[in-house]
Formats: sequence, C-alpha cells, structure tokens
Amino acid sequence: MAKKQRRRVRDTWKEKSWYTIKTPIAFGEKEIGTTPARDPELVYGRTVEVTMRELTGDFSKQYIKLQFEVDNVAGDIASTKFTGHKTTTDYVRSMIRRGTSRIDAPVIVTTQDERKLKLHVLAVTTRRAKSSQQKYMRETITELVSNVASEKTFDELVEISVNGRLASEVYHKAKKIYPLKRVEIIKSKVLD
Repeated sequence: MAKKQRRRVRDTWKEKSWYTIKTPIAFGEKEIGTTPARDPELVYGRTVEVTMRELTGDFSKQYIKLQFEVDNVAGDIASTKFTGHKTTTDYVRSMIRRGTSRIDAPVIVTTQDERKLKLHVLAVTTRRAKSSQQKYMRETITELVSNVASEKTFDELVEISVNGRLASEVYHKAKKIYPLKRVEIIKSKVLD
C-alpha cells in the first residue's frame, strides 16, 4: 500500500507587510493602529474605530467612538478619512430617567464646502414634555443645526460636533423653549 504524500501548506502570513494607520490632518495625524496586508491595495476601505480618549487623552470623552476609513496608502503609512462617530449606548441610557422626555432629531446638513452629513441630535428634558412641545423642539433643533452647518466647513463642523460645542450651542438656544437636562450629538455619518 502506497503512503499518502503530505501537501505542503504555504505560510501566507510571512508575505504580509504591516501598515501604520494615521488619523486625518484635522485630528492631528496621530497613529491609531497597524494592519497587515499582502498588497497595499487591500488596505483601502478598512475601517478603524477609536475612542476620543485614545486620541486626546481626556478620560471624560471615553464614551465617544470615532470611525475612520483608509483612503490612501503611501509606503507603509495608511491615511484615513473621517466617516462618522457615535456615543456608547450605556452613556445614552444613563442620561434618560423616568419622568423625562427623549427628543431625537436626526438632521441631514450641508456644509459650506458642499459636503453632506447626517447628525443625530438627542435632547433630554428635565420633565415630561407634551408631544406638541417635542415637535416644536425637534423643528427648532433641526433649524439651528442646519444654520450652523451651512456657515462651517466640513472639518470645522466635525470638530464642533465631536467635541460637544455644537451640542452646547443647541442646548443654550433650545432650553428657552422647554427646560432641558442635556443635549448631545449621539451620532454622525458622512453621506458623500
């Protein structure tokens, strides 16, 4: 009886190169990770999720997760572009209590340089609001965010929406309609 010849398995792991992933210029071109690939073309389109704490070192921003997508590879450096951000669900749940109202206002905005973003604004009231008050609040928030976005460039809008300045601006203008506990931009997504 003939012995079976064992097929030799090729180790593809040794053929791969490591690429350093960096954030866009707006986020300081910081190193956010590494990824292996056999060919630089295979790195394009990979997404990386990073918390704001990892980028800035500010522990109070731990709940914000930023998403980047690789769009350029030069040598062993992979550059990324911002594709969106979101806050963790446990953080959102911690804001909402019994006797309060949650007002969600998703807004599609166009920046000064014709880039489109979808921002999801969450407002939490101090006590329960009527549906007519919630509707008016939603309309006001949508109008405020659209106006601010039309005056800003894409990078400026991303910066103020991620670090909370836009939410603070909305809070100070919208609290005149109904007492608010908190306003937060819980999600953003680049549409183009």
